[in-house]
Amino acid sequence: MDFNVKKLASGAGLFFTRAVQFTEEKLGQAEKTELDAHFENLLSRADCTKLWTEKIYRQTEALLQPNPIDHTGARIEEFLYEKLDRKAPSRVTNGELLGQYMMDAAKEFGPGTPYGGTLIEVGECERRLGAAEREFLQLSAISFLTPLRNFLEGDWRTISKERRLLENLRLDLDACKTRLKKAKVAEAKAMAPDFQETRPRNYVLSASASALWSEEVEKAEHELRVAQTEFDRQAEVTRLLLEGISSTHVNHLRCLHEFVEAQAAYYKQCHFHMQELQKELGRLPDAFALNSTNCEATACCASEGPGGLVETDTLKIEEVQAPATGTRKAKVLYDYDAADSSELSLLADELITVYTVPGMDCDWLMGERGNQKGKVPVTYLELLS
Repeated sequence: MDFNVKKLASGAGLFFTRAVQFTEEKLGQAEKTELDAHFENLLSRADCTKLWTEKIYRQTEALLQPNPIDHTGARIEEFLYEKLDRKAPSRVTNGELLGQYMMDAAKEFGPGTPYGGTLIEVGECERRLGAAEREFLQLSAISFLTPLRNFLEGDWRTISKERRLLENLRLDLDACKTRLKKAKVAEAKAMAPDFQETRPRNYVLSASASALWSEEVEKAEHELRVAQTEFDRQAEVTRLLLEGISSTHVNHLRCLHEFVEAQAAYYKQCHFHMQELQKELGRLPDAFALNSTNCEATACCASEGPGGLVETDTLKIEEVQAPATGTRKAKVLYDYDAADSSELSLLADELITVYTVPGMDCDWLMGERGNQKGKVPVTYLELLS
């Protein structure tokens, strides 16, 4: 390891000198080169762009990956694959995983049972929702997150580097101005005649000092010209980079439109899948009715002889009378359209009176609402005490 003491000492001295210069500028005791108003506006706009781009980027990441633990793990995985120059594998979304769990549970409970069949329908829908979410995450990462990250990790780092270099050159320029000013003051003092001094030797020393300070002034003026040239060149480079922020805004605007389009397409797919799921669930009560055979067989066994069974097909609704005891109130959970005149149409959240009729399918009850009467499916009701 090459340990250069002189270079270290020089760097420490420069750091201390600039620290003193910063302090004097804050106290108004040192000259400071001011940038023009347009340049200051460009700097302010760049800082504002960086601040809000970073906030939007972080919050978008949190939106797309809300779990902090998963988010951290995903970022580490992406970082490793990026360093290995390999494509990161597609991760299973939570919706897809939930759908798989539901379908596995349906196999255990039996896909032919009402619960198992419902699990299959909902599980397939969740898997489709998870696939749509994965596609949305990929599109959002490519079209929106990546451009924002490229700006923060690429363009902004370049701008920051050039701004630091410009600030250092400004400090060097101000130091040269201060050095020139001090040299001119000393030269003026050396050239001023001292009328009280009559010895020739002192005149010779005064002339020699004046010549030395003149050389020092010329050297300081040369250093100032060099420092001014370097500062102006760096200021122009920095100005061009800062003016490029306008192009960054245009690019981010295009990316924002693409993000909105991806988000709209994703929610449209979700709405479509949920509507299809609701239609499928609306057909499930009919599937439940197919399992009523066991209930009818039970009713047959419980009846006293063949004459004890009342056929529902021949049951006349208008002849059914409510029993003196055993009626209950029920809250309707979903809308139901009667399939024929023997059934009663229902509206969600309304209250009706229900009771059992001997020999009727155990998945159905007799319901009454005012003067209206008819069979209603048990699965659409919440029996109240």
